[in-house]
Amino acid sequence: MIMDNLIEKKEMAASWFQELQNQICAEFETIETEDKGILSDLPAGHFEEKSWTRPGGGGGSMRIMNGRVFEKVGVNTSIVHGEFSEEFRGSIAGAKEDGKFWAAGISVVVHPQNPFVPAAHMNTRFIVTSKSWFGGGGDLTPIRPAEKQAEKFHVDLKATCDKHNSDYYTKYKQWCDEYFYLKHRNEPRGAGGIFFDNLNSNNFDADFAFTKDVGSTFKDSYASIVRATMNTPWNDADREYQEIRRGRYVEFNLLYDRGTLFGLKTGGNIEAILMSLPPRVRWP
Repeated sequence: MIMDNLIEKKEMAASWFQELQNQICAEFETIETEDKGILSDLPAGHFEEKSWTRPGGGGGSMRIMNGRVFEKVGVNTSIVHGEFSEEFRGSIAGAKEDGKFWAAGISVVVHPQNPFVPAAHMNTRFIVTSKSWFGGGGDLTPIRPAEKQAEKFHVDLKATCDKHNSDYYTKYKQWCDEYFYLKHRNEPRGAGGIFFDNLNSNNFDADFAFTKDVGSTFKDSYASIVRATMNTPWNDADREYQEIRRGRYVEFNLLYDRGTLFGLKTGGNIEAILMSLPPRVRWP
């Protein structure tokens, strides 16, 4: 059945993002208890939640964990609504006339302790103006070489894309490669993944199913990658290199990231918007 009721569509999307938040947080807390690496003598981490409200309408839930596997991981959800500023309306599909919008989504950013565990990012969202669409994706940022893990990540994403549309993986992988690129350094941010936006095939059920599968695939694939690498021995030199490479993450998110810009332009919670930044970073 193709959904026609916009209110119901909003409720379904928002409910899913909150459900996925619970699933990811539970999975990551379980991984914390399984650690047998260098920092295994430290207590396992747990998520702390902070709710926030947006003056213009809506709010969200920010969950942060600082643990022994995950130095910093944020799993945030938000449901916000209101009007875009005059200067921002022209850059958002369907918002030019009156600027009204509704948006819900989930954002996940992971910065592990172990330099051999790749950092990762995932977000999915549903946005409504005079138009409506899904967007999001996931990508992997290895610090030390992780060819096997990157290959697995892409194989899992491709399988998910192929289940819905045989053109999705090639299209969305290329989009990701182009988007997560540090133009000022002429280098990619990491090993890539997929990125999609403005997804509206006129079949809400199909688009929503794909968006849900992207989130679930990220959870399962990345959890497997963390478990496979989290007990790898590392030393101070690895840690120093990790902190230098994290600088690239900061540069991208402050210079190019659309989600950061969207959050700032819509009066979002500053802590939640900048949750993506790593806790320790250095520039040589």
